[in-house]
Amino acid sequence: MKSIHFAGKRTFMKKEQVRILCVDDDRNVLRALERIFFDDNYDIILANSGEEGLEIIDSSDPFQIIISDYRMPVMNGVEFLKKVYEHYPETVRIVLSGYADAGSIVAAINEGHIYKFIPKPWNDEDLRATIQNSLERYFLLKRNRELLAELAQANEELESRICQRTEQLELRNRAMEFSQSLLGYLPVAVIGVDETGMVAYCNDKGAVIMRRLYNDIFGVCLHECCDIELGRLVEQVRLENQVTLHCTLAGTSYRFWGQSFTYCGNQAVVIVLLEN
Repeated sequence: MKSIHFAGKRTFMKKEQVRILCVDDDRNVLRALERIFFDDNYDIILANSGEEGLEIIDSSDPFQIIISDYRMPVMNGVEFLKKVYEHYPETVRIVLSGYADAGSIVAAINEGHIYKFIPKPWNDEDLRATIQNSLERYFLLKRNRELLAELAQANEELESRICQRTEQLELRNRAMEFSQSLLGYLPVAVIGVDETGMVAYCNDKGAVIMRRLYNDIFGVCLHECCDIELGRLVEQVRLENQVTLHCTLAGTSYRFWGQSFTYCGNQAVVIVLLEN
C-alpha cells in the first residue's frame, strides 16, 4: 500500500488504499492509463462511459481520484463529473481532453468543479505528477476536515461542560443564599472570625450583639477592639478547638459555644451566642 508524502510536511496517508477511477469510451486510452500506474500500487478501476462510471461509484468503496475523458457519447466528462460532485464532493476530479476541446473545458470547469484538465496526448510523467499532487491535495483536505470535525466536537463538549458548570454554580449560589437566609433567621447569634481575628460573617442576631460592642461589624479585628473578653474567648477556641461556657459581653449574659475549623488553609473560628 502506497503512502503519500508531502515535501517538508508530515505524512497524512498511512493505510488508506488509493483508488482511481478512469472513464473513457476508448479502450486504448483506458489501457494506457492502467499501464502508467502499473508500478504505483494504485487500485485502478476502468469504465467505458459516464453511466458505467456512476454505477461503479455507487456500488464500491470511495475513490480519491476520478479521471474522465471529456468527449463521450450520451454523457460528456463535465456532465459526468458534475454528478460525481453532487454526491462525492471530496473526490478529486480530472478531465482528459483534446486540444480542440480546451475552450469548452475552461468554460465548463466550474460547473463540474474540476480540479484540473489534462490535454491529449499527455506526457506520462506530467500525468503521474498531477496524480501525485492530486492525492496530496485530497489527503490534506481530508485531514483538514477531520481536524475541523474534532474541533467542532471539542467545542460542543466544552460548551456542554460550561453549561454544566454554570448550572452547578447557580445551584451553589442558590444554596449559599438559602444558607445565608437560614442563618439569618436562627434565634441564636452566629459569628465567624478568620485567622487574623477579623469578623468575616455575622447573622442578624449576631449583628445585634456585635453592634453593642462595635460601630462597624465586618472587618473589625477583635484584638484591636475594646471588648477584651470576646477576643479572649476566640483565642481560647483556637487553642482548645472547641469551647462551651457561659460568658458576659457588654453586661449581658450568654451561653457561648465556639469551634475552630480550617478554611482555605487558614484556621477560622465560628462562635454561637445564646442570650440567657
